[in-house]
Amino acid sequence: MTKATKAPAKKPSKPAASAKTTEKFPVKTPAPKGMKAIVNAPVKDAAKHRAVGVRGYRDLHEHLAELDKAGLLVTIDRPINKDTELHPLVRWQFRGGIEEKDRKAFLFTNVVDGSGKKYDIPVVVGALAASRQIYSVGMDCEIEKMAAAWNKAIANPVKPNILKKAACQEIVVTGAELKKPGKGLDSLPIPISTPGWDNAPYTTLSPYISKDPETGIQNMGIYRGQLKSPTRLGMNPSLENQAGIYTHWEKAKARGERLEAAVVLGCAPQIAFTSAQKLSEDTDELHVAGGLAGKPVDVVKCVTVDLLVPADSEIVIEGYIDTEWLEPEAPFGESHGHVNLQEFNAFMTVTAITRRKDAILTSIISQVTPSESSLIKRAALEPVLLNHLRRNMGIKGVIKVSMHEPLTNLRKVLAVVVDRKMHPTEVWRALYGAASMLRSGGKMVIAVNEDIDPDNADALLWAMTYRANFALDLQTLKGRDPGHGPRSPRNDGVDASLLIDATLKDDFPPIALPKREFMENAKEIWDELGLPKLKPEAPWFGYSLGDWSPRNEQMAQRAVRGEYFITGEELIKQRRNDVAMNTEIESGEAQGGGKAAKAAVKKKQGH
Repeated sequence: MTKATKAPAKKPSKPAASAKTTEKFPVKTPAPKGMKAIVNAPVKDAAKHRAVGVRGYRDLHEHLAELDKAGLLVTIDRPINKDTELHPLVRWQFRGGIEEKDRKAFLFTNVVDGSGKKYDIPVVVGALAASRQIYSVGMDCEIEKMAAAWNKAIANPVKPNILKKAACQEIVVTGAELKKPGKGLDSLPIPISTPGWDNAPYTTLSPYISKDPETGIQNMGIYRGQLKSPTRLGMNPSLENQAGIYTHWEKAKARGERLEAAVVLGCAPQIAFTSAQKLSEDTDELHVAGGLAGKPVDVVKCVTVDLLVPADSEIVIEGYIDTEWLEPEAPFGESHGHVNLQEFNAFMTVTAITRRKDAILTSIISQVTPSESSLIKRAALEPVLLNHLRRNMGIKGVIKVSMHEPLTNLRKVLAVVVDRKMHPTEVWRALYGAASMLRSGGKMVIAVNEDIDPDNADALLWAMTYRANFALDLQTLKGRDPGHGPRSPRNDGVDASLLIDATLKDDFPPIALPKREFMENAKEIWDELGLPKLKPEAPWFGYSLGDWSPRNEQMAQRAVRGEYFITGEELIKQRRNDVAMNTEIESGEAQGGGKAAKAAVKKKQGH
């Protein structure tokens, strides 16, 4: 890792009154606007963190070093209460008006709890998907190439490389030792995600690894885990979100067996990303992670259960999930943006906790979107949806699938961007295909053309307002699962999807903004005058939507040259006394035609 170069001396921010901020490292980049008592710090030399075996991908420590070099890592050395301060602090960069590009990863090196207990394990939040830039560092590829990387990985899985020794087992605690104070789950600085609502600390970025009792195929999926005792961890499989572990649990229950499980708290980014991906239940995510890395993932057998886990995991919790008994779990602030109230769910009896000597626990910001949780899912799911429409369904002309993130949590509102020349029947097939891929995805699915920014809700409303006739371009798809979120008893809990074709069906006049060259010239003057920095919002210049004649273009060009009186003289020759006010002038008539004028007159009769 390249050592950070010293920046000029900078006066440290004034710390909060409750504790002192220490600034051990040079400040390389300014902290996000509105944040105080924050310093950026380099991570220790990452070379020593390599596990036994030859890896071709970065582990978490090396990833943090890369983030630091890119100015994307913020290290906080002052004491931070994991139960009341840690998540709220990072939450501000998602709810405080900070742009996505300015979001950072936060590394907390001095973690305490409400009683003053100090933990010897740092906690990192936002290190995987606080922004697309951070996600791309973890993917080890440019943002524009991430979709192709996912499609390639899913199509070309790579079998893992099994090691005999691994960094994740440098420290092993098993048996009666787990019940000693500070040796079991109470040794881990797991934060409370939603202070004031959650009933305990919960693991969040926690891939659960389990094995199909019949096929032996492992599954790795992210589920939350409630801390219930030093040796008991809750587990909510979120059934509406294609829960592979629940299938395994049901099969083990039918056989009268407990389900072996391992929970990973921190691992290589490409492995973590794959655990968030929605793949078929007969797919081993560790194989797809190898496809993503382009190298076999190093794995090691657990100490007390027959499962393979990433060898460079930071912390691994091993145990058995009971298949006979369920117990209350939650409340917990969930990714659908509401508090998930108590339900009966599974629990895991811990048989071992293994970890690296220099372990870093990874937590993730979820709940109200946008969040780290929504971005990590979105970056993986959008390419899968696009691949489904293009390849699985063979629909030509689909350009992009966009999942709306703020507040709605991705799955509910989907925008399908299609080529304008696409046949109407194919547009509808794309709408149905996007709605049907996910069990509860696509409560609203909107087809738009490429000039509409699908990430701009105002632009989507604009397209629906002027390009959709709801008597013709709207369909309701009934019998849908309501999905992740509060459930209503209305209609026996069955929901519906709204499909809207908001594409252009006719040629429209141009967008009423100055043409691009005039806006670009004006921006240069704006910058020259030192006015506030601009953040262009699409559309920021006018463009043609097909209904624009050569005659109209000629008149517009004359106008910007100051020759508009020439046009005025020509208009005298086109005077009429046989038409109603506001009668449209068709392009044919403007150039001397007669049929278009007569049609226009008829259209205006009685208006």
